[in-house]
Amino acid sequence: MPADVNVTAIEWDACERFVLLRRPLGVIGFDLNKITLQPRQRSRIHRHREQEEVYFVLRGSLTVAFEDDELELAEGQLIRVPPATRRELLNHGDKPCILLAIGGAVEHVGRDGEAFTDWSETIGRPPQEVPLRADLPEPEPRTPERPPRLSRPSNA
Repeated sequence: MPADVNVTAIEWDACERFVLLRRPLGVIGFDLNKITLQPRQRSRIHRHREQEEVYFVLRGSLTVAFEDDELELAEGQLIRVPPATRRELLNHGDKPCILLAIGGAVEHVGRDGEAFTDWSETIGRPPQEVPLRADLPEPEPRTPERPPRLSRPSNA
């Protein structure tokens, strides 16, 4: 794995309300946090000076309250809230609500990706100009002599 690629995991059963994911991943262009609200918990009423936020509900349900309105989100739904809009996050449900909060304050740099036909290419082209690679072949049956391939070496 390249030295500047970082991996972390979401701890589903962790009870902390707010877990920074940006730092362990080394992200510098946007904020990324896991928020867990237990049943009947709520966040602070807040807004931002510059940062817009997207909330992505991973588990449970989330109510986003505004000054005069509320919006209920189910698992798999996302909402974008502009910086100056005051909001509060609430869990009216009977199970924990786990969500990702993604925030950014600079204008998106669109279409800066480069794609390659294969690993031997060193000069990229716009992704829409490069055909998708063939799908992976069917896996070989697993046998006691051939254990499953690990995605990366184990240090254990």
